[in-house]
Amino acid sequence: MHTIASKTRQGADRFSAYLGPVGFLAVLFFINFLSRIILAPFMPLIEKDLGFSHTAAGSLFLFTSAGYFLALVISGFFSARWFHRRTIVLSAACLGGALLFSAFSRDLWQLRMGLVSVGMAAGLYLPSGLATITALVHPRHWGKAMGIHELAPNLGFMSAPLLAEVMLGWVSWRQVLMLLGGLSLLMALAYSLFGKGGHFPGKAPDQAAFRILFRLPAFWIMIVLFMLAITSTMGLYAMLPLYLVTEHGMTRGNANEIVGMSRLLCPIIAFCAGWANDRIGARHTIIMVLAIGGILTILLGMVHDSRLLIMIVFGQPLAAVCFFPPAFALLSTIVPAEMSNVAVSLTIPAAFLIGAGVMPVLIGMMGDWGNFGAGISIAGSMILCGSLLVVFIKPYSGDNE
Repeated sequence: MHTIASKTRQGADRFSAYLGPVGFLAVLFFINFLSRIILAPFMPLIEKDLGFSHTAAGSLFLFTSAGYFLALVISGFFSARWFHRRTIVLSAACLGGALLFSAFSRDLWQLRMGLVSVGMAAGLYLPSGLATITALVHPRHWGKAMGIHELAPNLGFMSAPLLAEVMLGWVSWRQVLMLLGGLSLLMALAYSLFGKGGHFPGKAPDQAAFRILFRLPAFWIMIVLFMLAITSTMGLYAMLPLYLVTEHGMTRGNANEIVGMSRLLCPIIAFCAGWANDRIGARHTIIMVLAIGGILTILLGMVHDSRLLIMIVFGQPLAAVCFFPPAFALLSTIVPAEMSNVAVSLTIPAAFLIGAGVMPVLIGMMGDWGNFGAGISIAGSMILCGSLLVVFIKPYSGDNE
């Protein structure tokens, strides 16, 4: 089946032939991603409901990230045994169950355990999803395919705060988790019946793979770059509504509306980043994205004028979301082709744990100490410095181990 898919991929000339399968995976990724960030717009409400601090609020994302970290590390063992297709189905099904468990949490620690489960279930998807796309799609269309796939998190960033405000008029935050859980279970069934691709095994991490990847300087640089990019997207997004409410005096509704509206153009911009990758190359795209995103993040923590602040809130995510399509394409070029899923499963965990887990906690701690903005500006300085690392990345040739 893998050979047939490869021949089909090599013979296809039009990108439109791949829209259906890639779009299906993008929908799965959207639900997967939305499940991991949906608590961010509810955070001011959850803080009051369960009675915890800004630091504890940030820790919820750390626990989600810890589960995601663990699942990404072991995902290769699942896909090697169950093939990528069944791993994708397993991820969606377990995610549904984990969301339902989290919805019934009655204290901080129960919610933390539920979110660990959410992270673990969600983490099984990404390596298998990306491996399925690169197997189905001709390499010259990878940038566009990754751009479509990356519409999912960008739509998630946009829809989560808007969905939160709409749904709170009818249901509680717990019932929102229940609805998402049911939807994830339905999508697991749908992909098992109608999804295409993934009928081949992944490569489980082993000592030989570790030796090859860990000797590549570009591999370590990519881990740092993904950490910075995830900080600029999920890490910052997780705490942004709380920052706007506590530091700038906005109401929860206004903060969520601004954060949601600021992501309206992100899906289009992310797809454009895929086109840019195919035109000017991944390195040049990533350098520009990190430099612009870092500067805007620094300003986000420093600016006090409300009009300028809103402009930066709208501009910062437009730069941040452009990182991932070229970055995933670049990641596939710095490792042996057969190790692409292993590279993803080793690169994303550490990056996600720090960028989406540790950084929200640190920003929350700065908030508890009375300097929320300084935490955000420090993160921005790190992102800006990351643009200097891209020039040291070299494609895999067998000689750069």
